[in-house]
This record gives sequence, structure tokens and C-alpha cells, in this order.
Amino acid sequence: MMDIYELVKNRSSLRSYSKDKPIPNEILLRILSAGQMAPSAKNIQPWTFKVVSSPEKLAEIYPCYPADWIQTAPHLLFVTGKRDEAWVRRHDGYNSIETDLAIAMDHIILAATWEGIATCWIAAFKPDLLRKALGLEENEEIFTFTTLGFASPDAQPFPKKRKALDDLVEFL
Repeated sequence: MMDIYELVKNRSSLRSYSKDKPIPNEILLRILSAGQMAPSAKNIQPWTFKVVSSPEKLAEIYPCYPADWIQTAPHLLFVTGKRDEAWVRRHDGYNSIETDLAIAMDHIILAATWEGIATCWIAAFKPDLLRKALGLEENEEIFTFTTLGFASPDAQPFPKKRKALDDLVEFL
């Protein structure tokens, strides 16, 4: 079993999936429960997890993203939330919706990695087309989505390039 540091180090974005091998429901539910357990500002949990697996709905979503490789994933997962239901810091009006949704998505992606499921965080989509395809309410927002699936046998993760820790850390 991987420890948390191995898990974080081994997580990668993959862009090639086994389309004909959907994720069993019990694994999907475990992955989603990790998102359910994510922290949120004032514990409001302003999110909804939308798992798209049907060929018809996937076909509606594909035009929202410019690269064809997402069509190899058997599932797409969207974390959406309502800005008007998220916590707002009264001192300056900061709204926590983006932070809360990002934390939930990160928990989901790490849980997927632990389960042996490949993912790729996607933010380069056409918002208007995606809103229509998902039938989002006017006040419902989406900032990212991920592919979910078993990696194809030829899948190659992109090499990770990270700044040196010394360049990122300040001890004050």
C-alpha cells in the first residue's frame, strides 16, 4: 500500500484510457467519498459531483474540449458549486467557491490514484457549451473537470518538472 508521500509523487495526468473498461461502481463511490470528506470553508460543502458515463451525454460534452483524447475515458467527473451558497469572508468579500471545489477535486484525484484509476485535471474547456451540456443552473459554476478511467496499456505520463523545494519555501 502506498503511503501519502508516494501517492502524491506518483499521481500524474494521463491522456490515454481503456474506453471499454468502465470503473466499477463501488470504486467510483469510494473515490467520490474522498471528495465528500474534503474540507470546505465553514464546512458548507457547496459542491455537487456529476459523473458522466452515458455515451449520449459524453457526446454532448466532447465539443466543450478541443482534444480528442478525452473521448478514450469511460467517465468524466465534474465538481460544480453554487457561488451564492459558498462562504464569504465579510472583511473583503472573498468567496471560497473556487477553493472549496479545487480541494474536493484534489481529494477525488488523489483517491482515484490510490485506486489505480487514471485522471487528468482539465480547465481548458468552453464554459458556455459545457454549461448547456450539463444543464447547469444559472448560479451553478464549474472550474475544472477530470477524466476517470483505467489507463490504456500504452499510456505514458508526462514527466513531472518541479521547482526545487528551496526555491518555494520560506521559513519565517
